[in-house]
Amino acid sequence: QVQLMESGGGLVQPGGSLRLSCATSGNILSIYVMGWYRQAPGKGRELVATLQNDGRSNYADFLKGRFTISRDNTKNTLYLQIDSLKPEDTAVYYCNALLHTSQFVWGQGTLVTVSS
Repeated sequence: QVQLMESGGGLVQPGGSLRLSCATSGNILSIYVMGWYRQAPGKGRELVATLQNDGRSNYADFLKGRFTISRDNTKNTLYLQIDSLKPEDTAVYYCNALLHTSQFVWGQGTLVTVSS
C-alpha cells in the first residue's frame, strides 16, 4: 500500500508564494503517476498538475505558469511550488498517486488560504 501526507499549506497574502510537500511512503515502486488536485470552497475537485515516472509533467490550462510540480526521489517527496498566489487559489490541495494497479491513493489534503 502507499501512504501520502501533505504539508506546507497556510495563510498567505496575495502575490506570495508557497511550496507544498507530499511525503510518500509504502510501496513506492507501485506508483505510476503522481499529481496535485485542489478543491475550492463549494466547488469540485480539479486537477492542478501531474508528474509521471519518466519526468513528464502536465498542468491544467488555467494555471498560466504559476505552478511548478517537482519531486525529490531521495526524499520520496512530491512538491508543488505556487507563485503569485491569488485569492481564487484558496483551496484544499490534495496529493494523489495512480498506481500500476489503476488504484488511486489520496492524501488528507492541506489548506491554502490566500487573503490580505
